[in-house]
Amino acid sequence: MQKCIELAIKGQGRTAPNPLVGAVIVHNGEIIGQGYHEGFSLPHAEVNAIASVENKLLLNDATLYVNLEPCAHYGKTPPCADLVIANKIPKVAIGSSDPFPEVAGKGIKKLKKAGVEVICGILEKECLDLNKRFYTFYLKYRPYIILKWAQTNDGFIARTDQNRGDSLKITNSNTNLMVHQWRSQEQAILVGTGTIVADDPKLNVRLVEGRQPVPFILGKRGNVPNESKIHSFNPVFFNSIEEITKYCLYTKIQSVLVEGGAKVLDYFIQNNYWDEARIITNTQMNIGEGIKAPVINIDPKNTIQIDSDTVQIIYNSQAK
Repeated sequence: MQKCIELAIKGQGRTAPNPLVGAVIVHNGEIIGQGYHEGFSLPHAEVNAIASVENKLLLNDATLYVNLEPCAHYGKTPPCADLVIANKIPKVAIGSSDPFPEVAGKGIKKLKKAGVEVICGILEKECLDLNKRFYTFYLKYRPYIILKWAQTNDGFIARTDQNRGDSLKITNSNTNLMVHQWRSQEQAILVGTGTIVADDPKLNVRLVEGRQPVPFILGKRGNVPNESKIHSFNPVFFNSIEEITKYCLYTKIQSVLVEGGAKVLDYFIQNNYWDEARIITNTQMNIGEGIKAPVINIDPKNTIQIDSDTVQIIYNSQAK
C-alpha cells in the first residue's frame, strides 16, 4: 500500500478534480504490475496496473492493492470494479473508501457481490491524508484551504512604504522554487485586491512545469488598476468567502492556496476557515517595522530548513 501511495503522488497537480490513486498487483509475493492515475480524463490506476501485467493468467491468483476504493460508475472511463471482476482478480486490498457519492461503498459492494475478497483500511490514515483535498471537498462541501506567507525574522510580511511592484523579497531562490511547485499542485490561488495593488503579482507557475492555478481575487474588480499583470491570467473576483465556496463547489475546484495579504490571511485564521498553513521565515532578515505577519498558535507538524529559510507546516484539526 505504501507503494500505491508513492505511485499516486506522481499524479499530483494533474488529476484534480479526480483523486490521487496508485495501484499495485502482487502474485506470490512479487509485484507483477503497477500504475497510477496520470491525469484527469486519462485511464485510472487500476487500468494502468492491469495493462502492465505481461502474463494476464497470473491475475487469476493475484492481489490488487489500491489506495482508494475502485470506482463503480461510468464517468470519463468505465468502472474499475468491473475491470477487476472481468480479469478475475480474486483479492483486492483497499486503503480508504471513496467519498464521491457515485462510488461511496458501491465499488466495494460490487466486488464482494462478484465473489472478490476485499480487505479495507490498509494504511488508511496515510491514504486519507494523500487525498485530503478530495475528502474535504466531498465531506465538508468546500475546498481544502492552504494559507501561505513569508515573513522576516522579526515577524513582518511586507514594508509599509513599498512602491507598486516593488515587493519585499523575503525568500531565497530555492524556497521560491518550492513555492512554485506548491502553486502547481493546487487548483486555485487567492489574494486580496490590496496585494494586487501593492505587489502587481502574476500569481502563476513560472519556475517549474505544471498546471496553472486559477487566480482568485478577494475584493472589487474596480479596485485593481487596468494595467495590473493579473488581468492577463483571467482572474475571478469575489466579494466574500461564501462566494468563493459556492464557486468552488460549482466548478469542482478542490483546493485553494491563499497567499495574502495580511488582512486576507487574518480573516481566514480568525474565522477558522483553513486546513493547512505553510509559513516561511527568513531567519537572517530583520526590517524593524512594516506590516505584521499573521500569527497561528498551533505547533508545526513539520519543519524544513532551506538555506536561510525555515518552512513550518501547520495543520488545523479544528477547521470548519
